[in-house]
Amino acid sequence: MARILVTGASGFLGTALCEALGRRGDEVLALDLAVGVPLRRVAADWPRVRPVVGDLLEWPALADLLRDQSPDAVLHCAAVVGVIASVGSPLRTMQVNVEGTLHLLECMRRSSTRRLLQVSTEEVYGAFTAPVADEEHPRNPVQAYGISKLACEQLARTYASVHGLECVNLRTSWVYGPGLPRDRVPRNLLAAAAAGRSCHLAGGGDAAIDHTYLDDFVSGTLAALDHRGAHRFDAYHVASGRAVTVREIVEAVRELVPGADVSAEPGPYLHGPGVPAVRKGALDVSRAAAELGWRPAHDIRSGLRRWLEVMRRTPEDPRQPGSERAAPEEPHR
Repeated sequence: MARILVTGASGFLGTALCEALGRRGDEVLALDLAVGVPLRRVAADWPRVRPVVGDLLEWPALADLLRDQSPDAVLHCAAVVGVIASVGSPLRTMQVNVEGTLHLLECMRRSSTRRLLQVSTEEVYGAFTAPVADEEHPRNPVQAYGISKLACEQLARTYASVHGLECVNLRTSWVYGPGLPRDRVPRNLLAAAAAGRSCHLAGGGDAAIDHTYLDDFVSGTLAALDHRGAHRFDAYHVASGRAVTVREIVEAVRELVPGADVSAEPGPYLHGPGVPAVRKGALDVSRAAAELGWRPAHDIRSGLRRWLEVMRRTPEDPRQPGSERAAPEEPHR
């Protein structure tokens, strides 16, 4: 049993981590700008999950929290997330992501809390140079979001080498599953099929992307958190290990919901009007398997099947709130 600070705790990933930690008996300090409905439900079910309203940009309060509560580790999920958000608000993206992370690291070096696991993204690579990328793939991000997350990784490395913190970067890719607050692939296709509606995408059918089921992200993150001894590496992929095209997702949805009226035209994937996704691929998860003993449990079909079961039991509200820092489109929160 441990005490864990989760930043961005009202977001898609943060809430799922808080629930998993609370379920296994850890004490959770769930920090975010506001307490979203999903996090309130988690806190009601698991009393050891304690919501804390705060802002990483307000470093004095953050310093007080770390000093007074002395968490054993920090799971850092808070961020302005997504390519579209960074195109629309590059200054805010840099301020929240980079300055917020720097505040956290600076407060940690002045406290007894020495372990940081932060959520990163495949966007740090920019365009993939091969169908499968390992953690040593060249890092050439092209939008402010990926650039900001690479800067956060580099800041963590500096604080690890200079101040003795243990900092681990968990790179994931397009996490999907119950509670995803963004109407993007694969949610738009699966939700339409489940409701008997049509969903026809004007492009993106050829885009091959590593889609990671939420439960796999959570189990991989906990494997890194629970790792005994020093990590030999400061970066791990927590993903499915496979890239599937949007057209393949359409086929999977049609298999799960016979008669589903869903489709995707050929062409590149657009995050938004005039903002194409760079070439992507699969994230090699062999390092996490060898070092952490972790492998993903779900391919795209089993993940979609599991999500569909949840949708049929509990229809999702597309207005479901996520983190206050969430973006209009959210690749992996």
